[in-house]
Parts: sequence; structure tokens; C-alpha cells
Amino acid sequence: MNDRYRVFFVNALSGFKAAHLVGSRSDDGRDNLAIFTSVVHIGANPPLLGLVSRPNTVPRHTLENIAATGEYTINHVSSDMIAAAHQTSARYPAETSEFEATGLTPRCGERLSAPYVAESRLTIGLEHRQTIDIEPNGTHLVIGEIVEVELDSDTINEDGWIDLAALDSVSAAGLDAYYSPQRLARFSYAKPDRPLRTLD
Repeated sequence: MNDRYRVFFVNALSGFKAAHLVGSRSDDGRDNLAIFTSVVHIGANPPLLGLVSRPNTVPRHTLENIAATGEYTINHVSSDMIAAAHQTSARYPAETSEFEATGLTPRCGERLSAPYVAESRLTIGLEHRQTIDIEPNGTHLVIGEIVEVELDSDTINEDGWIDLAALDSVSAAGLDAYYSPQRLARFSYAKPDRPLRTLD
């Protein structure tokens, strides 16, 4: 495969992935915003999320800012934000704020200096805990601990489950395609001696 074809093909193989905007601030106060589709759940106690960052073959402002300040935000992308969110993947110089370049609005949180996206319907504030270098391809797994979450309480079920479809949180496939969520089913906790129940 030629390089460009391989990039599109392999990026699509893992299927649908949640689209997020990662907000960070440099140690001299410059805001940065970048789209990521590599956020993964690491654990619930303590509450940890992982974020895969590409190799440092070009400047990676998000990675640099997280290393410098120890703080960042993860903001869900909704369908009315996808064009602006996608535009943050452009390689802006460090002195350019992607908020200003795309028309998205930075918002301050209660605990962190890193910027949130005001248009996002689910925002997560994190403190950096560890970065693991992935040797085979030079990528980095950034692990952060959740310290702050904001979302509409009407979208949280009594058991803690969050209705992401009600939040209009979108998914991405490959490098440039976006999809709206639709819940097909929700089931009870699976056990070998109990039949599954469908949950509301």
C-alpha cells in the first residue's frame, strides 16, 4: 500500500471511536485545542482515562502542554461542533489558539487552569499521572486522573450510566468521518447463571 492509502485504511480498521477535543494551556498561558479519537477508559477507582498521542515527528502542543502544566481537559464533540472540531487537526503554530481559529469558546473550570470547550455537553478535567512511551511506533499513552466532570444531570441514569445519545456525543471512523450515536440495547450485568435482562 502507498503511505496515504495505508493511513486511511488502518485508521478505519478499529471501527467507531468517540470524538473528543483536548484542551490544554502552555506554561506561558497559550490555549491549545486538538481533536483526538484515542481516549480510552483505564479504570474507575481511581478514575483514569488514557489518551494516545502521535509520535513527536512534528511539534505536539497538547503533549508539551500536559507535560509542562500537568493539566488538561477532555470535551465530548456533538454534531453541531464537528466542522470546528475537525479543523483543530490543522497544524497551527503554537502561538495560534485553535479556539480563536475555529470559533469555539474557551471556558474556565472550578479546579483547573486548562480550558474547557463551552459548546461541549460533557466536559472532563484531568490531572496528568503518567505517560508511557510506546516503542514500536513512537506514540505515547497519556494517563490522567479525572478531577472534575460537568454534564446535564438529566442524562445520568440512577445507576450512574450516562446516556451519550441524549448528549449527542459523536463518533469518528478513520481520519475524517463522523457519526451520530443511536442506542440499540442496554443489558443487565452478565453472569453465567442468570439470563440477560434488557434495561431501559
